Amino acid sequence: MRRSTLSRSQDSEQSGVWLSIGDLMSVLLLLFAFLFVLAMLQLQDKIEKSEQTRIFVIQALKQQFDANGLHVEINQETGDVSLTESILFDLNQTVLKPAGKKFLKTFIPIYSKTIFSSDNIAHEIVRVVVEGHTSSAGSFSHNMHLSVLRADSVSQFIDTLSFPNKHMFQKKLLIAGRGESDAFQKYDKSEDRIVTFRFQFRGVDIKSLLKSIQAKVPLLNQEQ
Repeated sequence: MRRSTLSRSQDSEQSGVWLSIGDLMSVLLLLFAFLFVLAMLQLQDKIEKSEQTRIFVIQALKQQFDANGLHVEINQETGDVSLTESILFDLNQTVLKPAGKKFLKTFIPIYSKTIFSSDNIAHEIVRVVVEGHTSSAGSFSHNMHLSVLRADSVSQFIDTLSFPNKHMFQKKLLIAGRGESDAFQKYDKSEDRIVTFRFQFRGVDIKSLLKSIQAKVPLLNQEQ
């Protein structure tokens, strides 16, 4: 009888221990869920601020270019500024022509001024990539080489200019050759021969991270 009572008492104690552990796990899960939601809201807020910065930069560039009589193409979603070959180079050449240098003397100070118009914008824009692009005419290796040299020519000319925040601008500057990667492949199109100034926004990395986390959450729920 005493053993039976003792056994029931032990079972009751064990049940209480497991109940306490279960309550603790529930609290921890709720805390984790709260912190997770809070982190997601903070990431979303950063993304929205980055998008607002992007919109402001694009509008500011367009206004400044129009005011200075520079007719260039600006991608309204990304802020990419594409300069056609005819503005900067002669056909199949990598040396900037005089008209191209004159154009860049006006273009670069405006572009740099917009980036450093506020600390927030300067912080959000991590990199400025100067990309050379060619049409599909010619071999792949030739086009890749041509595109890199053209981007480098632009970068070297920027180094000769004098404008506010030049040192900080150059710290953000990268060059890249895309060759014919983005060109129309069926035939040669002159519109594909461009040099693009491309912003890399800090918020883009955050957006990719958020998408990655959101994609993994359903998998985690299924495993549970």
